Amino acid sequence: MTQHIGIVACSAEGAALCYKTICVEGSGLMGPHAHPEVSMHTHSLADYVVCLDRGDRTGVAELMLSSADKLAKAGADFLICPDNTIHQAMVHVLPRSPLPWLHIAEVVAAEAAARGYRKLGITGTRWLIDSEVYPEKIEAQGLAWLRPTEAERDETNRIIMGELVQGVFTAEAVAAYQRVMNRMKAEGCDAVILGCTEIPLIMNDGNSPLPTLDSTRLLARAALKRAVTAPSGK
Repeated sequence: MTQHIGIVACSAEGAALCYKTICVEGSGLMGPHAHPEVSMHTHSLADYVVCLDRGDRTGVAELMLSSADKLAKAGADFLICPDNTIHQAMVHVLPRSPLPWLHIAEVVAAEAAARGYRKLGITGTRWLIDSEVYPEKIEAQGLAWLRPTEAERDETNRIIMGELVQGVFTAEAVAAYQRVMNRMKAEGCDAVILGCTEIPLIMNDGNSPLPTLDSTRLLARAALKRAVTAPSGK
């Protein structure tokens, strides 16, 4: 038996991409049309935004733990969260979680090291960029990193929260990210982290000036591998 994956979702577009990746790519490991059992729970994105705006990481954690408890009752064996931003609350989540987690930034940083990258550009919401979620995990792999400038943070955060999470994808948004990534490339980055789970909906290796680390799909693939290879908890 495979393990049952629990998805603690936050924003719809990123969670949907993660879920779809698990279901579609499961056949590569399990056979035609097959994928592990998956359950997902999400509170309203607005509830998360209220906590994030006031810097209330404990409040974010309470929402995540509420979802975790529901997923544990649904039979999940382990949890993932296809939202980079709210991982800043994991320090409050893990000690009280009913189930183990895969950490999205750990998955991405490990993949970057495995591919031989040395300096990573970080993109994402302003909340994420202002946090240590990625720097800590990147440095643990012995790699360097670069954040967007203040102006870049403002523009890309507006695109994420005003467009991408609403399912709005424009050529202007792509151009804005390309400008950020070109600057990161000029400052020595050899890859860029798509550190919001919606960014892969508009940016990829085909249109990025740098090789991309797709946090959404990398997390989904790590969850698939664990679900298929780890003993079932049932």
